[in-house]
Amino acid sequence: MTEDITIRRKRLLHRSRYTGMKETDLMLGRFANKYLKKFDDEELDIYEKLLKAGDPSIYAWAVGREEIPDEYNTSVMEKLKNFAIYEHDPAHVEDND
Repeated sequence: MTEDITIRRKRLLHRSRYTGMKETDLMLGRFANKYLKKFDDEELDIYEKLLKAGDPSIYAWAVGREEIPDEYNTSVMEKLKNFAIYEHDPAHVEDND
């Protein structure tokens, strides 16, 4: 049986907010809050695979500290990178972060 897309989005949102590294928790939590409701099944698959890469790597790729490996250089990673550079302000903490 496949997981309901609403439940899957909630599960991925929770995983995004609690990765283990505060900087990544904030960035991925905000990103997921903005984009997961718009992602289709394929994008959710890509995002879920990205989360398995580990938060230090994800953060380094998103902020441009390290080159993104080909297997993670996807449309979802491009959205995350743009979000990290242009929209995410780590100094700004909201109540729902």
